[in-house]
Amino acid sequence: MTDTLVETARGAPAAAPDTRRSGGRTRSARRWRRAVTPVALLVLWQAAAQTGLLPPEKLPAPIAVAQTGWRLARDGTLGVHLLDSLTRAGIGLAIGGILALVLGATAGLLRLGDDLVDPPVQMARMLPHLGLVPLLIIWVGIGESLKISLVALGAFFPIYFNTYAGIRDIDERLVEAARTCGLGQLARIRHVVLPGALPSLFLGLRLALGAAWLSLVVGEQVNAQTGIGFLMMEAREFSQTDVVLLGLLVYALLGLLSDLAIRFLEGRTLTWRRGLQAV
Repeated sequence: MTDTLVETARGAPAAAPDTRRSGGRTRSARRWRRAVTPVALLVLWQAAAQTGLLPPEKLPAPIAVAQTGWRLARDGTLGVHLLDSLTRAGIGLAIGGILALVLGATAGLLRLGDDLVDPPVQMARMLPHLGLVPLLIIWVGIGESLKISLVALGAFFPIYFNTYAGIRDIDERLVEAARTCGLGQLARIRHVVLPGALPSLFLGLRLALGAAWLSLVVGEQVNAQTGIGFLMMEAREFSQTDVVLLGLLVYALLGLLSDLAIRFLEGRTLTWRRGLQAV
């Protein structure tokens, strides 16, 4: 349907996308190349720790951090805190994401929605949401609501603005072509607006995930009893630098894995789009 609309709007047949991909050997080589830099950094870190350039009380060696992680995972401590962090992140992301999608679509599709919704959102985005912690404590307290609210706020703005921009950046000629083909309002949204806005939506989701993890780090350090952030704060009280580093690495891995998952889903969903390939 999208190809037909492009052909109708431009008066020329749409070029068939090139679906050829690199072979398995090339993909395997790229995976190895992408692992070179992280492995090299770990080796340098370990070497600096063993030679005494890095004091263990300031920055423990990677092996020491890994041993601490294995110990906490084996006794179940790490799993409990990780599950609570994932739960907070999932609930906050769902709340902020759904609200952002609804308001972004309303502002992007309706002129009245644009006039009523976009101005206050533009004003609110100038406020650092992490700076709202004192006000949120007054509003929702210092329990789970605070942590979920911070995650929701962090996820809201990237998804909203990318939803809004994705809808507004759709070529008007495609919409006119769809109308000419006899498609109704809902059909135009399904066959033109949604496919055209999906790339921006995925970008907004990737940015929202990063903001959500950052917000969770701050939220779990405010009167928390569980979570990776609480584990780090407790370790700081006892000068357990290895546990603090372990928490940071867990957050980093969660962010990396969630980003990889979104990129994989994006590649599966947007098979019709061919972007610029790196040389």
